[in-house]
Amino acid sequence: MALIKKVRGFIPKIGENCYLAETAVVIGDVVMGDNCSIWYNAVLRGDVNSIRIGNNVNIQDGSVLHTLYEKSTVDIGNNVSVGHNVTIHGAKISDNVLIGIGATVLDHAEIGENSIIAANSLVLTGTKVEPNSVYAGVPAKKVKDIEPEQSREMIHKIANNYAMYASWYKDGESW
Repeated sequence: MALIKKVRGFIPKIGENCYLAETAVVIGDVVMGDNCSIWYNAVLRGDVNSIRIGNNVNIQDGSVLHTLYEKSTVDIGNNVSVGHNVTIHGAKISDNVLIGIGATVLDHAEIGENSIIAANSLVLTGTKVEPNSVYAGVPAKKVKDIEPEQSREMIHKIANNYAMYASWYKDGESW
């Protein structure tokens, strides 16, 4: 069973039909929507400020969500996929976004809807990622525009696949 822990009087609130892997950690001021999945060794640490997650969001293995004390929050919209080993620190992620494997998104960055942050990219503090775009690199810069329908289709497919994967685990037995 995942570690779900009350901190500073805040108890995490988990939406309906969510899957939390046995080694996931959800602490403090975290509110999660419906149909979300939090995978192995992911840490959502709402100890110093709030973390808000929409519906149909997957936080993949090894990712960390955290904030600055009283200065930043994590806000994630709907239909968002946060790849393996991603760090999101005090940033706003709009609806229909894919954050690639190993990316880092720093405080007060804002990721526009229908966007993709490429694997291993570094989105610096205060960066405003344009909607319907792909950002890549260190530091991350816009590399191209994408059609909203194209990005939504791909991003929804990934988010929906993770909902399917989570269903495989919900009734699984441990040895």
